[in-house]
Amino acid sequence: MKKPWVKILLVFLLSAVFLYFFFRKVEWKRILETLTDVDPILFIMIILLVPLHLVLRAVRWTYLLRQEKKNVSLYNRFAANTVGFTVSFIFPGRLGELVKPLYLAKKENMKKGFVLGTQVVERIFDILTMCFLLGLFLLAKPIFPAYFRAQPEAYERLQFWGIIGLIFAVVLVLLILSLYFFRAKTLAVIKFILKPFPKKFSHFILELVEEFIQGLKFFHSAADLFLYMLLSLVVWVGIMFYYWIFCFAYHVYVPFFLLVPYIFLTMVGASIPTPGMVGGYHYFSKLGMTSFLGIGASQAVAMTAVMHAIQVVVTCLMGYAILWKDGISIFQVKKLSEEKSE
Repeated sequence: MKKPWVKILLVFLLSAVFLYFFFRKVEWKRILETLTDVDPILFIMIILLVPLHLVLRAVRWTYLLRQEKKNVSLYNRFAANTVGFTVSFIFPGRLGELVKPLYLAKKENMKKGFVLGTQVVERIFDILTMCFLLGLFLLAKPIFPAYFRAQPEAYERLQFWGIIGLIFAVVLVLLILSLYFFRAKTLAVIKFILKPFPKKFSHFILELVEEFIQGLKFFHSAADLFLYMLLSLVVWVGIMFYYWIFCFAYHVYVPFFLLVPYIFLTMVGASIPTPGMVGGYHYFSKLGMTSFLGIGASQAVAMTAVMHAIQVVVTCLMGYAILWKDGISIFQVKKLSEEKSE
């Protein structure tokens, strides 16, 4: 019983540390001024654009899922993304990453391991896509020096996080490719490791791993691989567009391409498993705004707080509406991530 409480305490402590650095050295008066100095038309537009990345992700998912089942409902794909993000916003530990594929597997009567495999592929390509965009950004720096006014230290930190992200993604790619192309050997190793465990448990784990490997069949099709890479770019350019409009709403006019380092840093912050992404997302968003967008610390705090609140409220309202339609609660859907088998 102690271990879960220790884990929860550490997660909240991590959030508190990030929030301390987020709010440090800000002028509260300036924050209040920023909150009210917004273009109302564009503000409404950014609220309406919140579902954009969920729709784009749902479309992209087609090319992973059709290896197992064609014509998976677009609504169910959208609902799975929305419910997954809702769970991640409400509970610590990024549980939505598990709930999303398991929810879709249940709705579409698909193998859980297979859909989990597609989720791993999705996350890898998210990292690779942002590392690719970041690489283009850093290559463009000496070509267009007038646009790149950040301090050298900021670019050094950015390059550091970019290398870490790239190494992480490449290692994962090599790992899943090894799982797929050396399937028999992988299963043999896992079977050997599971020997001391009960037969029923071992059988379940082997079955799940086999389904998971089947979820990687996508790598066997060069055409699907190319289309998926292209759609991954569309997803992240769409996210950049959303943040670009948000900047315009708060009278911050920056070239579209300068949002690349900011989006990359918010992705790093959002990946930290704090409750609702609170703390990590906020700190890295402020860091990106102050380092690369030329925004003052107080204004960055205000904009980040509003941005996060809009995403949480709108996504959770949609998520709760979907769950209400399904006749289940957020706690029931959370249990999907805790299930061993049905």
